[in-house]
Amino acid sequence: MTPPRAVSAAFLAFLIVILFSDTAAEIAGEDFPTTLRLERAIPRRGVEIEHLKARDLARDLSRRKNGRRLSVAGVVDFPVDGSANPFTVGLYFTRVKLGNPAKEFYVQIDTGSDILWVACSPCAGCPTSSGLNIRMEFFDPEKSSTASKITCGDDRCTSALQTGESICTTSESSSSLCDYTFQYGDGSGTSGYYVSDMLYFDTITGDEQAVNSSATIVFGCSNTQSGDLTKADRAVDGIFGFGQHDLSVVSQLSSLGVSPKVFSHCLKGSDNGGGILVLGEIAEPGIVYTPLVPSQPHYNLNLESIAVNGQTLAIDSSVFATSTTQGTIIDSGTTLAYLADQAYDPFVNAIVSSVPKSASPFVSKGNQCFVTSDSADSVFPSVTLTFMGGAVMLLKPEGYLLQQGNVDNAIIWCIGWQKNQGQGISILGDLVLKDKIFVYDLANQRIGWSDYDCSSSVNVTMSSGKNEYLNAGQLDVSGSSHTASRFIFVLVHIVYILTFLLHR
Repeated sequence: MTPPRAVSAAFLAFLIVILFSDTAAEIAGEDFPTTLRLERAIPRRGVEIEHLKARDLARDLSRRKNGRRLSVAGVVDFPVDGSANPFTVGLYFTRVKLGNPAKEFYVQIDTGSDILWVACSPCAGCPTSSGLNIRMEFFDPEKSSTASKITCGDDRCTSALQTGESICTTSESSSSLCDYTFQYGDGSGTSGYYVSDMLYFDTITGDEQAVNSSATIVFGCSNTQSGDLTKADRAVDGIFGFGQHDLSVVSQLSSLGVSPKVFSHCLKGSDNGGGILVLGEIAEPGIVYTPLVPSQPHYNLNLESIAVNGQTLAIDSSVFATSTTQGTIIDSGTTLAYLADQAYDPFVNAIVSSVPKSASPFVSKGNQCFVTSDSADSVFPSVTLTFMGGAVMLLKPEGYLLQQGNVDNAIIWCIGWQKNQGQGISILGDLVLKDKIFVYDLANQRIGWSDYDCSSSVNVTMSSGKNEYLNAGQLDVSGSSHTASRFIFVLVHIVYILTFLLHR
């Protein structure tokens, strides 16, 4: 007979093999999870935003380690608020935390410019209140322990000088501040100087962890604003440029190894708005890609044709060719859409010709409008934009129409695309971009898109071309973390059994 302790030891060895084999198989098997969920919570205004700010601060404090924040390469996740509806908000914005101690700023998401800038103290013409019910802030480099002003002798200023993003005259000394002046298409403008300071952000890593990270970046300190930027009705603290310039946050974080050189957004089209914005590549089925036009200051695409109700418009292809005065630009900082002068009338005429008699046409303030009691999808035609490489963007009526009121039981719809009078530039703004995934793959110089419900979660890759998926949604630890929990469970029980046997 085998001694009792020997029998128990043999049984223990058998148990260890079984438990560890099962756990190891689960870890190495095909079911090993590669996704996490990060449920998109649309920031609300008022008390809810204050609640979110308090939660962010609590997370920030809980994740400090030895007085330093961790900097981890991965997907950088930003909140999104605002909407495309020009009668309510008319812009999308996010939040950034800058300086030490950190202050939070609301900034417009703008793929049509390069630089992140915020209002600084003091500032001439900067609004002190906002109709968006957000608290306005001013950045003060003198009150941040980690801030430093960029001078004309700094290499980063020299880089900006080469592309016209900074101003330093030959008469100025190398110790003079590196200034900038930006003018936007709506006539508004801002000027100021560059500073270097800490940017704080959420990073989602490949091991399903959300980490408060930070990096030192260069951004603009605005001390003068003009035009629409001075108006309080839709005021924000600044503009977050997502262009390709070396001083864009996308380029800076990519060069630091913090995030991949690709970013994506999915902007909700409902009045409540919101959406998804990540430094990473959204990877969902159905995304089609077209190459970026090289060596352009904006995100220019090669638009080849426009079709209404399946019929290609008789527009000479040269109208869409890219040059210094022509081309098609993707711009999230533009609310509506603007069509090149020579393409506009054929587009509007095709819409009018396709609409049935149940929708009465009329012109209001130069815009083509219609009155109908039927649904927009049943009355108005689809529009198809075809880009280089055969990439097609299919637009439903809501992609080119605006609802402008009601008459009895009928709805007034007006074409929201505007004529870019005397210009050959077409701009696809939020009216077109909403309710779609857009991927700006800068590493491979291409842009992709797909129709999508932007209130849903999305899969995001760590970098273009890799199959490591993250899911922008609620953190779901049902994957590898559950496997790890089981592993710990097994170890605890083995120790318990071993202790019991050795003390029998």
